[in-house]
Amino acid sequence: MPQRNDSAIWSGLFRISAESGQTLQAQIRQAIVAAILDRQIAASMPLPSCRILAEKLGVARGTVVLAFQQLVDQGFLVARERRGHFVNPEVLATPAKPQQKSADQASEIDWKARRQIAASDMPRAAKLDNWIKSSYPFVYGQFDPALFPTAEWRECNRMALAVLEIRNWAADMVDRDDPLLIEQIQARLLPRRGIFANPDEIIVTLGAQNALYMLATLLMTKGTKVAMEDPGYPDARSIFRLAGAELHPTPVDSEGIVTSAIPSDAGFVFVTPSHHCPTMVPLSAERRQDLLARASRNNQIIIEDGYDSQLLDEAPQQALKSVDRSGRVIYVGSMSKTLAPGLRLGYIVASADLIAELRALRRFMLRHPPSNNQRAVALFLSLGHHEALVRRLSSAFDERRKRLVQAIDAFLPDWRPTDAAGGTSLWLEGPRGTDSRGLAEAAASRSVLIEPGDRFFDRSDKPSRFMRLGFSSIALQHIEPGIRELATAAGRRPAAA
Repeated sequence: MPQRNDSAIWSGLFRISAESGQTLQAQIRQAIVAAILDRQIAASMPLPSCRILAEKLGVARGTVVLAFQQLVDQGFLVARERRGHFVNPEVLATPAKPQQKSADQASEIDWKARRQIAASDMPRAAKLDNWIKSSYPFVYGQFDPALFPTAEWRECNRMALAVLEIRNWAADMVDRDDPLLIEQIQARLLPRRGIFANPDEIIVTLGAQNALYMLATLLMTKGTKVAMEDPGYPDARSIFRLAGAELHPTPVDSEGIVTSAIPSDAGFVFVTPSHHCPTMVPLSAERRQDLLARASRNNQIIIEDGYDSQLLDEAPQQALKSVDRSGRVIYVGSMSKTLAPGLRLGYIVASADLIAELRALRRFMLRHPPSNNQRAVALFLSLGHHEALVRRLSSAFDERRKRLVQAIDAFLPDWRPTDAAGGTSLWLEGPRGTDSRGLAEAAASRSVLIEPGDRFFDRSDKPSRFMRLGFSSIALQHIEPGIRELATAAGRRPAAA
């Protein structure tokens, strides 16, 4: 925590002048109030002691004491025994005052005019502020604190901090990854999807989105044609568009992406075959074979996102990558849905030549993901903690999914769920005329969080009657009451218990 006598922190805040028409005490008070209202002093940061500040400013200690005391009386500061003076948290809870622009800031730089990619114009991510405080968080991609392997994760982090382990990860690895993590991905994660790869065919990424961004940066340019599922993964759509690609929305039905609708001149096909995002339907065996045959015939590259595929399914399907014999399938995986989304750890599996190019690109972007995190995850995998966690999560999520389907059938009978086994979410289609975004706002007022479905479609400017309900972060006993509240928000009177 910053110390109260760190001169570098305070040197720019307290500037007084003997030539000013105000008293020294008033100048000190003004400087502190301005710093507080401009959010330049954190609530956890103690102000310098009266003695140190007096010495720094060259004034009598009593002058500073009186200034501090008046600020305490006015509610700007609080005095804590034996700890010093701190900013009153209640002051920081009020909205910050608008920043005053100096003369040299009058002419602002138009950064939008200077940018080369329109990242801020892309659809925003679903807003999930304070989701953990919601009574009924039907949100996707978040974790359940009750299921997080806290003791096991702490054990692996303690092990990673041992002297010999620090020597393994503390050095700059430049473009390499932790060899133990690569080994564990190769031996523990990939075989679950039927993938067997050499170490030089695997690279670690900062999650699946970082993997897709690197692939788009390396392989796509203006005019590159990409066939994408519609509805589909919205952030992948934005990433490809930022690279200049032209997207071809391709319909999805009960068997997954309609392969016959994929244009033959598309250079890339992005798919989520294990569980389609967001409907969760798996790509049928016939469509899988047709997709691979078309890719070979039309010289296309398939980017396979292993969306929601690490859990144990009742009828698991192997990854497209597992039956790829031509090297046309690039597999993107992530540990976000099993270990924790905040860890931001994923990987790409592809031919050695492509992985070598990705390593060269990644070196200029971030060199490599943090090595201490890589080693902790490698230990977590090697000790069998991840296997045990996957079994526990799979059992819990399967029970939640069944309870959710039952609750929807009881309280939202007009809504039709796509009940695909496995995964961590449910896709629902509402009655005609339903606006799921309006429903989401009404539900939020009842502490129910849902995800409107419009963002998953290429044309997201029209109201959608679809919505996605995640169940990875909501306790089993809260599912039925949450759907009752959702039904009330939808204007339907819940049936009697």
